[in-house]
Amino acid sequence: MPHDHDHHSHDHHDHGHSHGHGHSHAPANFGRAFAIGITLNSAFVFIEAIYGFLSHSMALVADAGHNLSDVLGLAMAWGAAILAKRTPTRQHTYGLRRSSVLAAMFNAIFLLVSIGAIAWESIRRFFEPDAVAAWTVIWVSLIGIAINTGTALMFMSGRKDDLNIRGAFIHMAADAAVSAGVVLAGFAILYTGWSWIDPTVSLVIVAVILVGTWDLLKDSVNLALDAVPEGIDTQAIHDFLAGLPGVKNVHHLHVWGLSTTETALTVHLVLEDPRLNDEILKTIHHELLEDFKIAHTTVQFESAACEGEDCGPSATKADSSTAHA
Repeated sequence: MPHDHDHHSHDHHDHGHSHGHGHSHAPANFGRAFAIGITLNSAFVFIEAIYGFLSHSMALVADAGHNLSDVLGLAMAWGAAILAKRTPTRQHTYGLRRSSVLAAMFNAIFLLVSIGAIAWESIRRFFEPDAVAAWTVIWVSLIGIAINTGTALMFMSGRKDDLNIRGAFIHMAADAAVSAGVVLAGFAILYTGWSWIDPTVSLVIVAVILVGTWDLLKDSVNLALDAVPEGIDTQAIHDFLAGLPGVKNVHHLHVWGLSTTETALTVHLVLEDPRLNDEILKTIHHELLEDFKIAHTTVQFESAACEGEDCGPSATKADSSTAHA
């Protein structure tokens, strides 16, 4: 189809650009929080795993696995923020955003294998119990509460405005809660001497990791297959576009994830009056960004004389506009 880019593409590129930032990737001022959080939690995972084995506590080892899952999550969120700023090239026209999907899939598979090993050892402990050094479990877990709470506080201010930051805050707060559970388990073992408490707590933690990891694996596979990202209702988008004044038909609506945090959309709209292009484009870019968090939008207009999906290149005059975040 012939395209008239010059008039519309420049105008609406600016429009999309001015509203596209801050919705889909972490602001630069959280880079320090990511760096500190990843460093502290990585060191703690190492320490917790070592003391877990030395104290014969599978609960500590499982909690180390839980903390590791969130260290990988933090690294992925930070990497997504960095990669989103990489300039596209002729070879990678969307930049390297999609690498965050591959990272998510790798993280999920790695964690599933890890918790499988932890679960197997925990079950073995029911039949061959080991004496657990309860005070070691308690003190190491208290350190975990302090580190995870401090990390969560660093992300608290941005949790309402950015999905990546909100995810980091929730995961760190959850880690602090899990560590608190391990502290209670340590006191319970100390005062009752019941060895089954430790593997039981470890299996509970494994279940918590499994739920989050399974969702991560499912979402990453769906994104790799260009499925509609979780939380986006394509029927609602279709209804919104079809309800715009002057829009006679909506087709070729496609929505997919550019990365784990960014969403793209392309659509063909049949207009009753081509002169409505400018006004409708402004409305579409604004509403899709604000209501659906879609910052990368490509719209192709077709005249009412060409309706349906069989319009040939010579049958219509079209206009397209792309907004970049």
